Amino acid sequence: MNFIFNEIFFEHRTGMHPESNKRLEPFRIFDQTNIKSGEPYLPLIHTKNYIQKVKNACKEGTRLDPDTVTSPGSWKAALHAVGATILAAENNDFALVRPPGHHAYPDRSSGFCLFNNIAIAVQKLVNEGNKVLIFDFDGHLGDGTSRIFYDSNEVMYWSQHQYPAFPGHGFVDEIGEGKGKGFTINVPLPPQSGDDIFMNAVQEFLPVAEQFKPDVVAISAGFDAHRLDPLLDLQVTAGSFYKIGKLFGERYDRMFATLEGGYSVMDLYRGVRNFQAGVNGEPQLFDEPETSSGRQVWETYELNKHTLFFNLKEFWNF
Repeated sequence: MNFIFNEIFFEHRTGMHPESNKRLEPFRIFDQTNIKSGEPYLPLIHTKNYIQKVKNACKEGTRLDPDTVTSPGSWKAALHAVGATILAAENNDFALVRPPGHHAYPDRSSGFCLFNNIAIAVQKLVNEGNKVLIFDFDGHLGDGTSRIFYDSNEVMYWSQHQYPAFPGHGFVDEIGEGKGKGFTINVPLPPQSGDDIFMNAVQEFLPVAEQFKPDVVAISAGFDAHRLDPLLDLQVTAGSFYKIGKLFGERYDRMFATLEGGYSVMDLYRGVRNFQAGVNGEPQLFDEPETSSGRQVWETYELNKHTLFFNLKEFWNF
């Protein structure tokens, strides 16, 4: 898994905002990739009116919603974030992009996201005849992605995220609808969850993903579960991101990732590098003492986990 990176993502200027150019500054040590605009693929997910709304907002540099900032360069950056994610899907690589995407809906922005980069790439893969697993380990629920594929049995959306936290849902009773019932897996992590709970959640639900037998694995790679991230209250360290990369790298040949959250700049960098090293079967680059969760946190997590098992048991074997 190689990195896809380009200076064009710095054209999305957000000023004093958590999702800023600072997030990608450490990655400037990597070579730039030639990336095409993803504009032709936007209609796979987004409505015509919404696409025009984003274009107009970027032209004027106005906000799409209270959280989501644009600038005149944001349109081009967002189009290339989509293009980079599609390129990553073609080559089993990691798209280091901004703006991120997993909060974006077909017809509206949310949570710093303009277009849903991963959903567009995944829908393209589905149209080509693939079953796709999306694993979203960002510390926030990717509510846009979840909604987009909520009634699909060709895409499994599996997220583990802090709950309660933005966007306010993603609980154990949200498992899909229609033919997609059972294909959405939301694993809520209580605040103060450490490495022990974070990795337990991965290991407990990975067998469900394996039963789905995806042709391609798409990773919404967010690193705001880190213990020093300013936007959440989880206690995960860089070692867990290495372990996730290793678990998935050992199991799946067709896998790609795109960057979502992570707002402690150097911890984002270390998490990304560890994840890539794990996928590639290389030694871990950055180490921190592992964190443990308190008894009450474990009890809350276990109750939620077993309720989710119960909700999914008619669809999958545990």
